Amino acid sequence: MEDYKNVCEEKPAEPAAKPTKPVKAKHIVREYAESIIIAVLLALVIRTFIVQAFKIPSGSMEDTLAIGDHLLVNKFIYGTKIPFTDTEILKLRDPKQGDVIVFQYPEDPSKDFIKRVIGVPSDVVEVKNKRVYVNGKLYANPHEVHKEADLIPKEMNPRDFRDPVTVPPNSYFVMGDNRDRSYDSRFWGFVTRDKIKGLAFIKYWSWDSEKMRPRLGAIGKLIN
Repeated sequence: MEDYKNVCEEKPAEPAAKPTKPVKAKHIVREYAESIIIAVLLALVIRTFIVQAFKIPSGSMEDTLAIGDHLLVNKFIYGTKIPFTDTEILKLRDPKQGDVIVFQYPEDPSKDFIKRVIGVPSDVVEVKNKRVYVNGKLYANPHEVHKEADLIPKEMNPRDFRDPVTVPPNSYFVMGDNRDRSYDSRFWGFVTRDKIKGLAFIKYWSWDSEKMRPRLGAIGKLIN
């Protein structure tokens, strides 16, 4: 009987094997990968619908924006389209006179331009001897400067004189604050609503390449 008991008695369960190091390492790698994917998706959502960073490459908006200024653009204030659809979401208002906007250059959509809105749909814009008139009234831009340069020769008539033109629907007449060095609606026409990327609202960094130092006074400054 004793022998039978010994044969039929179950052996005690062996303790579970501890996870090996390779399994633990694989788990850590997966966690990092998931975190990176989530961060990338979040960045894409922010860039598409909320804000986007831009750098100023030219002096057409001096002295409001200098070469080397880095700014953030509010992408939802004018509404953003859901990718691959014509549905707009998050729209707060339409562009208005005085807004500094970033848009796709009409003659080359691969390039982004930044200018100030001068005329909105149905406005009549005219330039006489460098003075801008909207609906017959002088448009006084407190940020306007004139810095003569060969970039936009004086002989090019639209720079200083532009016959009255009515801004069509869903379009905007834009100009740079540095009137003598800005290639804008005086030369190539209007910016259509679908080309506008957003409203420039703050400088988050500014670098003076000539003096090789940051412009500390410009960092964090609102754009108006």
